[in-house]
Amino acid sequence: MVDKENPKNRRSGPGKPERYIQPSILLALSERHSHGYELIKTIQEFGFIQGQAPPGMVYRHLRQLEEEGLVSSTWNTQEGGPAKRIYRTTLEGEEVLRAWVEYMKGQAEALQNFVRRFQQLRD
Repeated sequence: MVDKENPKNRRSGPGKPERYIQPSILLALSERHSHGYELIKTIQEFGFIQGQAPPGMVYRHLRQLEEEGLVSSTWNTQEGGPAKRIYRTTLEGEEVLRAWVEYMKGQAEALQNFVRRFQQLRD
């Protein structure tokens, strides 16, 4: 029986949701400079991960993105409470995000073509 609500529960599927964490982080930071916890909430809205993104995974990606020069961070000690690391995209990060968007456009077009062909079989 196929789970129509969640076809990812089948053996084969679109792959790991982690695949789109990098562009999700870059888009969220392009929209607004942010700290890690806020990012976790924001990237969940993009729909690539069901539920809350695992904090360890997000922070691991943030460290990697910073090492690669795609994001930078500074410590914010002005707000009440403990200091928070605030992340922002770099110019190189913006370029990588644009490349991701072009890739996603191609993927979306391929998926739409696939669905159209399937629907033609049913018409």
